[in-house]
Amino acid sequence: MKLTRRDFLKISGAATAGLALSGMGFDLRPVHAFSMELRTKDAKESPTICCYCAVGCGIICHTSTQTGQVVYTEGDADHPINGGSLCAKGAAAYQIAQNDRRITKVLYRAPNASEWEEKSWDWTLKEIAKRVKKSRDASFTAKNEKGLVVNRCDGIVSVGSAALDNEECWTYQAMLRALGLVYIEHQARI
Repeated sequence: MKLTRRDFLKISGAATAGLALSGMGFDLRPVHAFSMELRTKDAKESPTICCYCAVGCGIICHTSTQTGQVVYTEGDADHPINGGSLCAKGAAAYQIAQNDRRITKVLYRAPNASEWEEKSWDWTLKEIAKRVKKSRDASFTAKNEKGLVVNRCDGIVSVGSAALDNEECWTYQAMLRALGLVYIEHQARI
């Protein structure tokens, strides 16, 4: 039997591949499928909007029916903007809720203070309202230099959020215009 160099390489290559596959546990017998319970099995699905940029991608947020905690997030395939795909930030949105370093209490640092102190939500909302009213009262113009009624507030500016839908934006800007704001902007760049 004449064995050429080419035949030798073919036979030794096939033998090496067979040994390598058998050494890795490769088995050609029928594969037995196994299943594990999905963490989203009994979870409630809620559609939401990604909070990171002005694109407004749709996300489906899965929350546990037992604990109410977020267990998974994924792109919304029915959403007209992203069609189920998400960028790296949107794909990591799950970490917003599942993060042991997330601040969950109001922290306030008084002027010239070096330490943060915890405050209640009631105190915080009252403080924000008080400061908005103080700023509005200080910068409100009822009539311009010609004597025309303008009722505007030049001391407060609003830059809107891309996470708001059209209806929420309309309600938000209506409230701002009721305060007399004229400098109202929105960060949506679509």
